[in-house]
Amino acid sequence: MHWIAAVVLLAIVEFLVFGFLVGGARARHKIEAPATVGNPVFERTFRVHYNTMEHLVAFIPAIWLFGLYMDPRWGAGLGAVFILGRAVYAVGYIRAPEKRDAGALLSFAAVAVLVFGALFGVVRSLWT
Repeated sequence: MHWIAAVVLLAIVEFLVFGFLVGGARARHKIEAPATVGNPVFERTFRVHYNTMEHLVAFIPAIWLFGLYMDPRWGAGLGAVFILGRAVYAVGYIRAPEKRDAGALLSFAAVAVLVFGALFGVVRSLWT
């Protein structure tokens, strides 16, 4: 489970980095808090951060449960795919909204496999 812990921490660090990007974009484009609109690049950067937070709500419990009920190494690998997907999403979306799809799909697929894998593992453990 050490690998799971490491991957979860990396995902949180990535989320924090996205938060710093929002702060930088806010300053660069002169968007005063609490405003979240006013410049398209700022808005996309803000959305990357917020969307990642939305995904972390499912990702963190799913990876832990997958690690406990299935396999922690596979869970960590899927978690790495999630982190990579979020990075691809961020770079693509901040540059142009139509370039976010690959990263969004990659990170969503990783979370889906973790959720359904964990569900399978939990149900399997109920019958053994």
